[in-house]
Amino acid sequence: HSQCVYVCACEIPLCSAPSRLPIYRGSCYPATGDLLVGREKNLKASSTCGMRRKEPYCIVSHLQDEKKCFDCDSRRPYDPVYNTINHRVENVITTFKPHRKKSWWQSENGKSDVFVQLDLEAEFHFTHLIMTFKTFRPAAMLIERSADFGRTWQIYRYFSHDCTAAFPGVPQGPSRNINDVLCESRYSDIEPSTGGEVIYRVLDPSIRIEDPYSPNQLKITNLRVNFTKLHTLGDNLLDPRDEIKEKYYYAMYELVVRGNCFCYGHASECAPIVGIRDDIEGMVHGRCVCNHNTKGLNCERCDDFHNDLPWRPAEGRSTNACKKCNCNGHSSQCHFDMAVYLATGNLSGGVCDDCQHNTMGRNCETCKLFYYKDPVKDTRDPQVCIACDCDPDGSQNGGMCDSHTEPSLGLVGGQCRCKANVEGPRCDKCKTGFFGLSPHNPQGCQPCQCDHRGTVSGSSQCDPVSGDCFCKRLVTGRSCDQCLPEHWALSHDLNGCRGCECDVGGALDNHCSMQSGQCRCRSHMTGRQCTQVESRYFFMALDHFLYEAESAKMGQVSPPLFLLGARLILSSHYVALHQPGRPATWTGSGFARVPEGGTLEFLIADIPYSMEYELLIRYETQVCVFGFMGSSKQLYRFYPPRSGRGTPPHGLCERSLFFHFSQMLMHKHPPLLFTHPDCHQIALMPRHTSMEMFNAGDTASSSRKQAYERYRCREGAKSVTRPMMTDTCAKLILSMSAIINDGALACNCDPQGSVSSMCDVRGGQCACKPNVIGRRCDQCAPGTYGFGPSGCIACSCSLEGAVTRLCDKFSGQCQCRPGAFGQRCDGCQAGHWGFPSCRPCRCNGHADQCDQRTGACVSCRDNTGGDKCDRCANGYYGNPVLGKASSAQCRPCPCPEGPNSGRHFAASCYQDNRDRQIICNCNQGYTGARCEECAPGYYGNPSRPGGRCQPCQCNNNIDMSDMEACDRQTGQCRKCLYNTEGPDCGICKSSYFGDASRRNCRSEGSNTMVTRGGFCPSECTCNFLGTDRGQCMEREDCVCQRASGQCQCQPNVIGLPCDHCAPNHWNLASGRGCEPCGCDPHNSVTAACNEVGRIHKDITHASHRHEDFPFETSNWAFWLSGARTKGWRCPVLFLFLENKLSKINRYQSEWKTLWSHAAQIGETTDALSRLEGDLTIVQDGNSEASKELSALEREAKELNLTLKQLHRQLDILKNSNFLGKNKREVVTSDVPLLSALTSTPSVFASPGQEYVIVYNPHI
Repeated sequence: HSQCVYVCACEIPLCSAPSRLPIYRGSCYPATGDLLVGREKNLKASSTCGMRRKEPYCIVSHLQDEKKCFDCDSRRPYDPVYNTINHRVENVITTFKPHRKKSWWQSENGKSDVFVQLDLEAEFHFTHLIMTFKTFRPAAMLIERSADFGRTWQIYRYFSHDCTAAFPGVPQGPSRNINDVLCESRYSDIEPSTGGEVIYRVLDPSIRIEDPYSPNQLKITNLRVNFTKLHTLGDNLLDPRDEIKEKYYYAMYELVVRGNCFCYGHASECAPIVGIRDDIEGMVHGRCVCNHNTKGLNCERCDDFHNDLPWRPAEGRSTNACKKCNCNGHSSQCHFDMAVYLATGNLSGGVCDDCQHNTMGRNCETCKLFYYKDPVKDTRDPQVCIACDCDPDGSQNGGMCDSHTEPSLGLVGGQCRCKANVEGPRCDKCKTGFFGLSPHNPQGCQPCQCDHRGTVSGSSQCDPVSGDCFCKRLVTGRSCDQCLPEHWALSHDLNGCRGCECDVGGALDNHCSMQSGQCRCRSHMTGRQCTQVESRYFFMALDHFLYEAESAKMGQVSPPLFLLGARLILSSHYVALHQPGRPATWTGSGFARVPEGGTLEFLIADIPYSMEYELLIRYETQVCVFGFMGSSKQLYRFYPPRSGRGTPPHGLCERSLFFHFSQMLMHKHPPLLFTHPDCHQIALMPRHTSMEMFNAGDTASSSRKQAYERYRCREGAKSVTRPMMTDTCAKLILSMSAIINDGALACNCDPQGSVSSMCDVRGGQCACKPNVIGRRCDQCAPGTYGFGPSGCIACSCSLEGAVTRLCDKFSGQCQCRPGAFGQRCDGCQAGHWGFPSCRPCRCNGHADQCDQRTGACVSCRDNTGGDKCDRCANGYYGNPVLGKASSAQCRPCPCPEGPNSGRHFAASCYQDNRDRQIICNCNQGYTGARCEECAPGYYGNPSRPGGRCQPCQCNNNIDMSDMEACDRQTGQCRKCLYNTEGPDCGICKSSYFGDASRRNCRSEGSNTMVTRGGFCPSECTCNFLGTDRGQCMEREDCVCQRASGQCQCQPNVIGLPCDHCAPNHWNLASGRGCEPCGCDPHNSVTAACNEVGRIHKDITHASHRHEDFPFETSNWAFWLSGARTKGWRCPVLFLFLENKLSKINRYQSEWKTLWSHAAQIGETTDALSRLEGDLTIVQDGNSEASKELSALEREAKELNLTLKQLHRQLDILKNSNFLGKNKREVVTSDVPLLSALTSTPSVFASPGQEYVIVYNPHI
């Protein structure tokens, strides 16, 4: 190998080459050498023979030698004389010594996966590798490198005699790029068996490269050779013995790794790294001796203060040397900033660090904050920057001034910039109208903040230091924005504020809110001045503390024992009623009448406030005597459980006394006795002169006292019926009440006795329901009882039967006099009536009580009834009257069974006096001796349990007296009348039409019409020419619809009787229907035509009809005479018959006119049209006559039917039940029968008999 060494391309070479190299004035690189030299400790192998024990091995190529197998012992270092069987990996390093071929590295026998690795201490350039093997070269291997000290690895090249099998997927070349990873097989053959080489060059000579040192492929920190497969002769596959494996292993004479230290083109030589020996010949060191203003182990960064350009490797003729920073002599440190570099267009990126002399900036070219540049000095002068002289509190940015002079920007070097509210060269004074220069205020000074309402003359000026404004008389505060204590409503008034004027009692004090004036109210007081009470609260009256005498304890005169409160011994109780029209002089339920020597003991334990009270005694008489027990002449004192004591004034027979209560034992003082007839209550009234609101001594308290006395507020509370309280007294008493009770009192209206939860704010009286009294509406008034949601109920005690008008307040029971009974003492005792003259009830022993006023018996027993229980109840018979020979028990009527049996079908019954038989008065629909059968017109099976008789549903079209008119078991109609038929007689017969339910089924030839007098005959006829032939049996007998009477017409024929053509048709006389007119649409005025053809044939038909006139006339005359003879009641019938005869005469006259018109048919078409119209009128008249005749016929049938019913009713009447010996009862719903019976009684009555005719419309 050539051993020539080169230096940097920009220097003279240290040794000459076979041909002179060109000189480059740009990048330079250190000389190349064997990187293994001096790095024995950095080289390692994963497998070495003899490291644990001596191991035998054989050499396949020594076939001709006698000795073929040897020993390997690598536990001791190699020695050319004493230890030649050591085969460690450091033996592969080139030494150029004579024993070079006698030492090698050898792996363990039979191992295929073995690697040899070189770890470098720095980055190096790696150019090529040469391996010389003692045995076969590996069948497969690969070379890889790491550029980050073994953290990641990249493969350089694969080697294998069979690349496809050993490294599938790896391309086999040729190489087109220096970064290609290929597999090649030329260094992997089994021959030669020894001395074979493997050479790898990082840069393929066949690929052109401008700068051979620029590719990143050259950079390494670690290099590893992986042997993955051994070459064998195949016998190891057949014989697994260890002796076979002894022939196969890896053995390498020499390994050369060529390269140099990696300096990015900024060094031409390298020096040893700290800790590495520098006396090893041929060793390639790893620390670059940097040029181009670079530094670092590999010259990988710029030298200090040379950061004006970014560090870059030297490239070809470009050194890319680092550039010195420009800091104008104010710094010796800098760093590179890519953002600055890009901002300057890639010209300069150096940023100076730690600028001195109060400078700053990228190049230390400007002064620091709070300094400015002297315009007369050079930028590099150490004294170029001068400190600013600005007040930090009043200038912007804490005392900063303009850093330099720049007229175009309005900058003057050293000039201070004041805050908005500051002025002066140094910015150290507040402007006018401002105060309080402060560094924390961004404006420097703050406005005076004077409230124009509270300052004198509305000025906004203030003290420039303190900021205090000049306030009005009643205004305070730094800004004159607050009222003095006990004032509010800051305004433009002369004094600025107004007084709170809080109520002396309703408010806790005279302080209020400055904004709203709201005072601090006591409990449940409201209003700005606390002069009002909340809803559902009140202030007490002066006599609020009341104690009723009727609730006091009555006793005899004796020294009392006082324990927990003040007791006043003042007793029979007397309840009084208020007399209407007279004002009440007491409260509660009345008063207590105290006998001579008696006492009333009041317990007083609810006084909330300690002060002097006046004692008010209310009584009915004018005599009042105060007595004292013992020899003491002092009045008794009250001491409620509060502090303070006092002495009442002396006096007798005074209606009011005042006391001062004190907390002390009470048994040492004698009681106070009141002896008088009727005492009803005492009251404790607060003494106003003992309250601070009246006696404080100031003007306000004196004014309140004068008003209280002037308006006589105390006097109004003495009477039970107190007068209307004045507003002045109400306000003063409200304040007193608020002080005594510490606020307002709750209404606590009783929810049952009061109308609502609201009460009168003056005294707290709730609105009571009727007859309810008490402040809380919690008790009934005297004379009432039953306190509840509806109030109280008046006792209503009887004036005649009660001792007093009072009653029990819970039950309402009045106190009755002897002989009076009942809650109100207004009735007789049980079994008597006629209060107050009570006498026994007369009920024949069948009732215990009777009506108190009428004496009628109540709740008769034994199946009896009547006011005296003297007759049997409905459904029973007998005589229940006591004391008579005929009296007997009331027994059930056997019709057929008794009441409540489920088979009782009679309204009543009686026993015949002659034969003692029971006669049943059957209900409608029942008949028989025991009402056991259904009457005619009814059906059912009453003999069966639960059976009933029901009306036959025949639409009123049967004879209700005919036993066979309907089936008596099923109710099916059998004999339908009035031309009806069907199972319920609900439809008209064939050839009849109409509404069967209204009995107006009419025949096509002789129908009926309904008149006010009933059903009268009339006529309706289908026109034979216009009616379908299939509906006509003969010319005058055609069938029409049963409901409407509409005939079934021929084609193009219309009308109810099918008597004229449809519009635009003619020739009805054809008998086949009408034909279209067929008028020419161009020559005719309309599409209608004259039915002239019809007239000729209708005349023929009319002639036949005319032949029947004599017969019809005689027939109508017969009907008229017959009706008059028989006396039929059809008033309209006679008028109808007369009109019918006149119409027939008129029809005959019209018939003659028709014939006269028919004779003139050929003369003119207009005459024919008129004749046709006249004929139509005649036909219509004929039709109406037919209808009326049919109605007349039906009326005649109705009259005949009525006569039959009369005869049947007469038969029934003859067999009706007897009421007595000569009395019969007839019950009917038929009006005509009723009229006949009342007008002609001799028809059915026998001499000596009396008939009772009863009309019942419900049967």
